[in-house]
Formats: sequence, C-alpha cells, structure tokens
Amino acid sequence: MALTRATGKHRRPSRMQRSTARAAGVAALTTTGVIGTVAGPAFAAAPEAPVEQTGITPVLTMGDTVAEQIDAQAAAQQEAAELAEIKRQAEEAARKQAAEAAKEAREAKERAAREAERKRLNTFVSPIAGSYVSTSYQAGGAVWSSGSHTGIDFHASSGTSVRSVGVGTVVEAGWGGAYGNQVVIKMHDGTYTQYGHLSSISVSVGQSVTPGQQIGLSGATGNVTGAHLHFEARTGEDYGSDIDPVAYLRSHGVNI
Repeated sequence: MALTRATGKHRRPSRMQRSTARAAGVAALTTTGVIGTVAGPAFAAAPEAPVEQTGITPVLTMGDTVAEQIDAQAAAQQEAAELAEIKRQAEEAARKQAAEAAKEAREAKERAAREAERKRLNTFVSPIAGSYVSTSYQAGGAVWSSGSHTGIDFHASSGTSVRSVGVGTVVEAGWGGAYGNQVVIKMHDGTYTQYGHLSSISVSVGQSVTPGQQIGLSGATGNVTGAHLHFEARTGEDYGSDIDPVAYLRSHGVNI
C-alpha cells in the first residue's frame, strides 16, 4: 500500500518547532536526572548534537535587565523626591528666618524711633543760653500788679535769642499788655510757658516748635525798667495759673 504525506494540522513540525521542543526536552531530562541515569558507553560514544538557540535565555536575561533598570529608576526618583523635600524644607526655613530677621529689624527700628521721640519730647533747655535768673519767682514789690512776681527774669540784653524750652505748639504770639510782645506755648505735656517783653517775634499761632528753637528776641517792651526776658511756667493758658519756673525747668533736667 502506498504511503501519502499527511496534510493539514498533521503536517510535520518546522525546524524551529523541533529545536524548541528538543531544548525543552533536554531541559526536562536534565532536571529529572534521566540523562545522568541512562548515560552510558553507548551514549557517550555518540557525538553530541548541537542545541539550537531558542531565544528563551536571552528573553529571561532581558527581563532581568529591564527589572533592574526599573528598580534603579524608581530609586533615582525616590532620591530626587527626598532631595526636593529637603530643598523645600531648607527654603521654608530660610524664608522663616528671613521673615523673623525682618520683623526683628522693624521692631528695633520702631523702638529706636520711639526712644528718639521720647528723648525729643523730654528734652528741655534754658530759654536764654548761658544766662542766669536776675529776678526770682514770687519776688514782692509794687512793680507787679499782683503784688509778686509770677515768673522769673533772665538777664539778657536787647536782641538776645529767646528759645522754646521744649516741644510744643504756639497758642499766642503778639502784644500782651504789661508783658509787651509775648509768646505763649502749650507744651507736649499740657503745661504752658510764656516769654515776655520781646523786641521781636519769629513764630506764629499754631506753629510747632522744638527744644532750642528761636521764637523771638529779648527786649524791653511792655511794663519794664530795662531789657530782659520774663519767663513763666503755667498749668493753664491764662494768667494766674503760674507755677515755680525754676522747679519746672529743673524737673525737666535744666540746671539753672
């Protein structure tokens, strides 16, 4: 009977299929120890047939390499994230430190400004530089309508610079009857100072003045017997509220 070649799904396996099957079989025999058991002189004499490359080992190796690369990439990303967090924390700490330093600088500046203002407000000077008191407070005599001196007189020739004793605002500047040309200043603490018998006035009502600022020149206007400066310290703006000018000036650090 004549043999015919099988067709369809019963065709003979291709060379690649045979090689792959052979490699798989060899691997299975090696694993189970069959080759080691049956190997004998007859099998040892037979030449060893070369095993065709199936591509299995390279695929496994490639898979390991890709996994290692993925692990390395993940580690690099983790390290980058950690470094970014460290950098963020450092920048945040630097911002906080800078903000704290700026706050401390502002507070120091504000303290310095307050101290300077306090010093300015509490700085007092004599109304006539280098002068002395020629007539004391509450000295008696017919010269004064009240029967006593309501202020003190500073020795000063006509035209001597008259200064504000401290910080304040001018509330009167002009003729004052027996006081002649006068200036009255409301001081920052609510008290008042008066400067009388001036030959000229250099400030106006509503003007702010500072310690040592010239407000006029001494003279002999009003009810006087000669040139001098009449200085009063008062609790109020009006006549009759006078207090001891020497004690007033000394309480503010002026030695007269």
